[in-house]
Amino acid sequence: MAGFRIAPIPAFQDNYIWLIELGENAVVVDPGDAAPVLHLLQARRRKLEAILVTHHHADHVGGVADLVAAHGARVFGPAKSPFSRVDVPLREGDHVSVLGQDFSVLEVPGHTLDHIAYWCPALDVLFCGDTLFACGCGRLFEGTAAQMYLSLSKIARLPDRTKVYCAHEYTSANIRFALAVEPDNPDLLHRREECTALRQGGQPTVPSTIELEKASNPFLRCAEATVQAAAQRRSPGLGREEIAVFAALRSWKDAF
Repeated sequence: MAGFRIAPIPAFQDNYIWLIELGENAVVVDPGDAAPVLHLLQARRRKLEAILVTHHHADHVGGVADLVAAHGARVFGPAKSPFSRVDVPLREGDHVSVLGQDFSVLEVPGHTLDHIAYWCPALDVLFCGDTLFACGCGRLFEGTAAQMYLSLSKIARLPDRTKVYCAHEYTSANIRFALAVEPDNPDLLHRREECTALRQGGQPTVPSTIELEKASNPFLRCAEATVQAAAQRRSPGLGREEIAVFAALRSWKDAF
């Protein structure tokens, strides 16, 4: 869409707050820190229309109160959340209209139980917080391996061209783990080269795409023989059941 822009606002050590702009209006996704958002809004003379929250962790919601106080923005977020500043509670299948675009809400528990994602088919964009990362996935702080695997599978069914806007710059570390799982994956080897070049140039490695994730992210490849074999070497007797393979990969990554 002409004039529609998405840009990362770096925060903390490796967070990305996503700024969506159209004309003089803006939306932010997961503002853990208000200060860099307020600075950019003032510099660009933007009015904050809405805040989209994916889950309740402090590095995603810590700046919400100050942004609401400064701009009066409406806060959209998960209905099943301990975060109390949500104005519009959202569930699976709900729709959010911001900046003239319709976003579908996906419930994607696993990292947390309240986690949701926002998908805009018209723009081919997905804001997925800490559920799916570039070449990785979030830790299981609240949910189960089965919940997270089903959430990732739901995301993987989105169109291949969908751009994936995750909330952290974890790609380099995730690729190192992915190569331990699939050292001969040509898509993964190429991705490592591209990621290295981007980081050396001071550029973010996200967004990625669903197509790229399905080709190189081990957590979306639990049905692949190479990934299953790697998980079985790590956990002898594991078998081929995809949720069990995912759980073994997640435990391996936790200790990697």
